Amino acid sequence: MTSTSSATPSSESPTVSRLYEAAADAFGAKGFHATTTRDIASRAGLSPAGVYVHFASKEDLLYQLSREGHTVARDALARAAARSSAPAETLRSMIGAFARWHAEQHQVARIVQYEFRHLSPEHQHEVLTLRREIDAVVRGVVDEGVASGDFEVEDTHAAALALLSLVVDVARWYHPGVQQTPEQIEQTYGALALRLVGASPHPG
Repeated sequence: MTSTSSATPSSESPTVSRLYEAAADAFGAKGFHATTTRDIASRAGLSPAGVYVHFASKEDLLYQLSREGHTVARDALARAAARSSAPAETLRSMIGAFARWHAEQHQVARIVQYEFRHLSPEHQHEVLTLRREIDAVVRGVVDEGVASGDFEVEDTHAAALALLSLVVDVARWYHPGVQQTPEQIEQTYGALALRLVGASPHPG
């Protein structure tokens, strides 16, 4: 997610990366509860004991994947927000790129965005805190656009939530057989973001 194009969140170990990919694949195919650590280990080319070298449990693996995915998403959006002083171009770029990532890496994105409900209450709290921080980054850009007169929004909080809901939903419906390419989704969602905040889809 560091460049909104990597297959999985960044990690310190290639083995951990393989386990993240294997877990996303298994959770996506079988669901969290039906997936066993043996399923994950097999997909990663490890023994079940190899999973426990890096993660305390199946829930811990999901937590680490969710936490890192949200952290990297937050940081990538924050960097995008800091790159431009033009709110319209910033919003179009960041929402478009985030939507493209959700299409290109739909399986991992689906796990990160939708499976956190299986986490323990403590882990859920941490992930939800990160989600609120992501909301705050997007809301900050919307606030800037309203202040500059580029956007027409009455409730910036609701607008930020709507923008992110659009993006997250891509991971739910996208699959490689759909007609739209990730590049087309990036363009479409960038333009939709501007329309949602009352800005021209062709700023400047």
